[in-house]
Amino acid sequence: MGDQRGYWDKVAHEKSFTLPFDHSNFSTYMKKEDAILDIGCGYGRIVHELDQNGYTNLTGIDFSERMIQRGKQLYPDLNLLTGGGEALPFPGASFDAAILFAVITGNYRSEDQIRLIQNIWDTLKPGGIIAVNDFLLNDDQRNLDRYAYYQETYGLYGVFELPDGGVVRHHTREWIKELLRNFTQLHYAETEFTTMNGNISKGFVYLGRKPGQRYLNEITRFGHLLGK
Repeated sequence: MGDQRGYWDKVAHEKSFTLPFDHSNFSTYMKKEDAILDIGCGYGRIVHELDQNGYTNLTGIDFSERMIQRGKQLYPDLNLLTGGGEALPFPGASFDAAILFAVITGNYRSEDQIRLIQNIWDTLKPGGIIAVNDFLLNDDQRNLDRYAYYQETYGLYGVFELPDGGVVRHHTREWIKELLRNFTQLHYAETEFTTMNGNISKGFVYLGRKPGQRYLNEITRFGHLLGK
Protein backbone atom coordinates (compact mmCIF):
# COMPACT_ATOMS: atom_id res chain seq x y z
CA MET A 1 0.00 0.00 0.00
CA GLY A 2 2.98 2.24 0.45
CA ASP A 3 3.92 5.21 2.59
CA GLN A 4 2.15 8.34 1.37
CA ARG A 5 4.81 10.65 2.80
CA GLY A 6 7.47 8.63 0.99
CA TYR A 7 5.44 8.76 -2.22
CA TRP A 8 5.13 12.54 -2.16
CA ASP A 9 8.81 12.96 -1.35
CA LYS A 10 9.62 10.71 -4.31
CA VAL A 11 7.51 12.67 -6.81
CA ALA A 12 8.06 16.13 -5.30
CA HIS A 13 10.05 17.46 -8.25
CA GLU A 14 7.96 15.72 -10.94
CA LYS A 15 4.34 16.65 -10.29
CA SER A 16 2.56 19.84 -11.32
CA PHE A 17 -0.69 20.56 -9.52
CA THR A 18 -3.58 21.67 -11.68
CA LEU A 19 -6.74 22.31 -9.66
CA PRO A 20 -7.74 25.95 -10.27
CA PHE A 21 -8.29 28.40 -7.43
CA ASP A 22 -11.54 30.40 -7.55
CA HIS A 23 -10.22 33.78 -6.41
CA SER A 24 -13.49 35.60 -7.08
CA ASN A 25 -15.57 33.49 -4.69
CA PHE A 26 -12.83 33.32 -2.07
CA SER A 27 -12.26 37.08 -2.07
CA THR A 28 -15.94 37.67 -1.32
CA TYR A 29 -15.34 36.44 2.22
CA MET A 30 -11.73 37.44 2.85
CA LYS A 31 -9.69 40.55 3.57
CA LYS A 32 -6.18 40.89 2.22
CA GLU A 33 -4.69 40.87 5.73
CA ASP A 34 -6.56 37.79 6.95
CA ALA A 35 -4.48 34.85 8.18
CA ILE A 36 -4.74 32.10 5.56
CA LEU A 37 -3.39 28.54 5.87
CA ASP A 38 -2.89 26.25 2.87
CA ILE A 39 -2.83 22.67 4.21
CA GLY A 40 -1.06 20.17 1.99
CA CYS A 41 0.35 23.10 0.05
CA GLY A 42 2.82 20.98 -1.94
CA TYR A 43 5.35 23.32 -3.50
CA GLY A 44 3.31 26.42 -2.65
CA ARG A 45 1.44 27.04 -5.88
CA ILE A 46 -1.76 28.37 -4.28
CA VAL A 47 0.15 30.34 -1.65
CA HIS A 48 2.07 31.99 -4.47
CA GLU A 49 -1.17 32.82 -6.31
CA LEU A 50 -2.62 34.40 -3.19
CA ASP A 51 0.56 36.39 -2.64
CA GLN A 52 0.35 37.64 -6.21
CA ASN A 53 -3.26 38.67 -5.55
CA GLY A 54 -2.26 40.88 -2.64
CA TYR A 55 -2.84 38.67 0.41
CA THR A 56 -0.25 39.42 3.06
CA ASN A 57 -0.63 36.86 5.88
CA LEU A 58 -0.04 33.48 4.27
CA THR A 59 1.24 30.14 5.54
CA GLY A 60 1.65 26.89 3.65
CA ILE A 61 2.28 23.53 5.29
CA ASP A 62 2.97 20.10 3.83
CA PHE A 63 4.20 16.86 5.36
CA SER A 64 6.55 16.25 2.42
CA GLU A 65 9.90 17.82 3.20
CA ARG A 66 10.95 17.64 -0.45
CA MET A 67 7.79 19.41 -1.60
CA ILE A 68 8.57 22.24 0.80
CA GLN A 69 12.19 22.32 -0.37
CA ARG A 70 10.96 22.70 -3.94
CA GLY A 71 8.59 25.46 -2.86
CA LYS A 72 11.34 27.38 -1.09
CA GLN A 73 13.45 27.20 -4.21
CA LEU A 74 10.60 28.47 -6.38
CA TYR A 75 9.21 31.04 -3.94
CA PRO A 76 11.88 31.92 -1.37
CA ASP A 77 9.85 34.75 0.14
CA LEU A 78 6.85 32.61 1.08
CA ASN A 79 6.22 31.11 4.52
CA LEU A 80 6.25 27.39 3.71
CA LEU A 81 6.59 24.88 6.53
CA THR A 82 7.13 21.14 6.83
CA GLY A 83 4.59 19.54 9.13
CA GLY A 84 1.06 18.33 9.53
CA GLY A 85 -0.06 14.75 9.29
CA GLU A 86 -1.62 13.78 12.59
CA ALA A 87 -1.93 17.35 13.89
CA LEU A 88 -1.43 20.93 12.77
CA PRO A 89 1.29 22.71 14.78
CA PHE A 90 -0.65 25.92 15.36
CA PRO A 91 -2.61 27.38 18.29
CA GLY A 92 -6.33 26.89 18.21
CA ALA A 93 -8.48 29.47 16.46
CA SER A 94 -5.48 31.12 14.80
CA PHE A 95 -6.49 31.31 11.10
CA ASP A 96 -9.24 33.13 9.24
CA ALA A 97 -9.23 30.63 6.38
CA ALA A 98 -7.96 27.15 5.54
CA ILE A 99 -7.41 25.87 2.00
CA LEU A 100 -7.54 22.15 1.17
CA PHE A 101 -6.89 21.39 -2.48
CA ALA A 102 -6.66 17.73 -3.56
CA VAL A 103 -5.64 16.79 -0.02
CA ILE A 104 -8.62 14.76 1.11
CA THR A 105 -8.09 12.47 -1.87
CA GLY A 106 -4.60 11.54 -0.65
CA ASN A 107 -5.82 10.86 2.90
CA TYR A 108 -7.92 7.97 1.67
CA ARG A 109 -8.90 6.40 5.02
CA SER A 110 -12.16 7.79 6.37
CA GLU A 111 -10.76 8.16 9.88
CA ASP A 112 -7.80 10.18 8.56
CA GLN A 113 -10.14 12.47 6.64
CA ILE A 114 -12.27 13.02 9.73
CA ARG A 115 -9.18 13.81 11.80
CA LEU A 116 -7.94 16.25 9.18
CA ILE A 117 -11.23 18.15 9.10
CA GLN A 118 -11.35 18.16 12.89
CA ASN A 119 -7.84 19.65 13.03
CA ILE A 120 -8.87 22.33 10.54
CA TRP A 121 -11.98 23.10 12.59
CA ASP A 122 -9.84 23.60 15.69
CA THR A 123 -7.31 25.77 13.84
CA LEU A 124 -9.94 28.10 12.34
CA LYS A 125 -11.24 31.13 14.20
CA PRO A 126 -15.00 31.27 14.82
CA GLY A 127 -16.48 32.44 11.54
CA GLY A 128 -13.42 31.19 9.63
CA ILE A 129 -13.63 29.96 6.04
CA ILE A 130 -12.70 26.55 4.63
CA ALA A 131 -12.08 26.18 0.88
CA VAL A 132 -12.01 22.63 -0.50
CA ASN A 133 -11.43 21.36 -4.03
CA ASP A 134 -11.38 17.60 -4.45
CA PHE A 135 -12.51 14.61 -6.49
CA LEU A 136 -15.82 12.80 -6.84
CA LEU A 137 -16.54 9.30 -8.11
CA ASN A 138 -16.44 8.94 -11.87
CA ASP A 139 -18.61 6.67 -14.01
CA ASP A 140 -16.31 5.96 -16.97
CA GLN A 141 -15.16 2.38 -17.47
CA ARG A 142 -11.50 3.08 -16.65
CA ASN A 143 -12.38 4.38 -13.20
CA LEU A 144 -15.10 1.81 -12.56
CA ASP A 145 -12.59 -0.97 -13.23
CA ARG A 146 -9.99 0.35 -10.82
CA TYR A 147 -12.55 1.14 -8.10
CA ALA A 148 -13.70 -2.47 -8.27
CA TYR A 149 -10.19 -3.91 -8.50
CA TYR A 150 -8.89 -2.16 -5.36
CA GLN A 151 -12.04 -2.32 -3.25
CA GLU A 152 -11.07 -5.58 -1.58
CA THR A 153 -7.52 -4.37 -0.89
CA TYR A 154 -8.54 -1.11 0.79
CA GLY A 155 -12.06 -1.90 1.97
CA LEU A 156 -13.48 1.23 0.36
CA TYR A 157 -15.07 1.77 -3.01
CA GLY A 158 -13.34 4.63 -4.83
CA VAL A 159 -9.82 4.02 -3.52
CA PHE A 160 -7.17 3.01 -6.04
CA GLU A 161 -3.44 3.00 -6.67
CA LEU A 162 -1.74 5.25 -9.19
CA PRO A 163 0.80 3.69 -11.59
CA ASP A 164 3.66 5.43 -9.76
CA GLY A 165 2.64 4.16 -6.32
CA GLY A 166 0.32 6.77 -4.83
CA VAL A 167 -2.98 5.79 -3.22
CA VAL A 168 -5.93 8.13 -3.71
CA ARG A 169 -9.69 8.18 -3.25
CA HIS A 170 -12.64 9.51 -5.22
CA HIS A 171 -15.68 10.30 -3.08
CA THR A 172 -19.45 10.13 -3.07
CA ARG A 173 -21.33 13.40 -2.73
CA GLU A 174 -22.95 12.01 0.40
CA TRP A 175 -19.61 11.40 2.10
CA ILE A 176 -18.32 14.90 1.33
CA LYS A 177 -21.53 16.39 2.69
CA GLU A 178 -21.17 14.34 5.86
CA LEU A 179 -17.49 15.15 6.25
CA LEU A 180 -18.14 18.90 6.07
CA ARG A 181 -21.51 18.88 7.81
CA ASN A 182 -20.49 21.12 10.72
CA PHE A 183 -19.56 23.99 8.44
CA THR A 184 -22.18 26.32 7.02
CA GLN A 185 -22.08 25.87 3.26
CA LEU A 186 -21.47 29.10 1.35
CA HIS A 187 -20.80 27.68 -2.10
CA TYR A 188 -20.81 24.26 -3.75
CA ALA A 189 -20.37 23.46 -7.43
CA GLU A 190 -19.53 20.30 -9.31
CA THR A 191 -17.07 20.50 -12.16
CA GLU A 192 -14.32 18.57 -13.92
CA PHE A 193 -10.64 18.85 -13.10
CA THR A 194 -7.50 17.81 -14.91
CA THR A 195 -5.54 15.63 -12.48
CA MET A 196 -1.81 15.89 -11.84
CA ASN A 197 -1.39 12.91 -14.19
CA GLY A 198 -3.27 14.62 -16.99
CA ASN A 199 -6.59 12.77 -16.74
CA ILE A 200 -10.07 14.29 -16.45
CA SER A 201 -12.02 13.64 -13.26
CA LYS A 202 -15.26 14.78 -11.73
CA GLY A 203 -14.76 17.08 -8.78
CA PHE A 204 -16.26 19.77 -6.61
CA VAL A 205 -15.53 23.27 -5.33
CA TYR A 206 -16.70 24.07 -1.80
CA LEU A 207 -16.63 27.06 0.51
CA GLY A 208 -17.88 26.80 4.07
CA ARG A 209 -17.87 28.83 7.26
CA LYS A 210 -17.19 27.65 10.78
CA PRO A 211 -20.07 28.79 12.99
CA GLY A 212 -19.31 31.67 15.28
CA GLN A 213 -20.02 29.62 18.40
CA ARG A 214 -18.80 26.12 19.17
CA TYR A 215 -22.01 24.38 20.02
CA LEU A 216 -20.71 20.81 19.88
CA ASN A 217 -17.75 19.22 21.55
CA GLU A 218 -15.20 17.16 19.66
CA ILE A 219 -16.83 13.79 20.20
CA THR A 220 -20.31 14.99 19.22
CA ARG A 221 -19.05 16.72 16.08
CA PHE A 222 -16.92 13.91 14.72
CA GLY A 223 -17.45 10.78 16.79
CA HIS A 224 -20.60 9.77 14.91
CA LEU A 225 -18.54 9.39 11.74
CA LEU A 226 -16.23 6.95 13.48
CA GLY A 227 -19.15 4.99 14.87
CA LYS A 228 -18.45 5.96 18.48
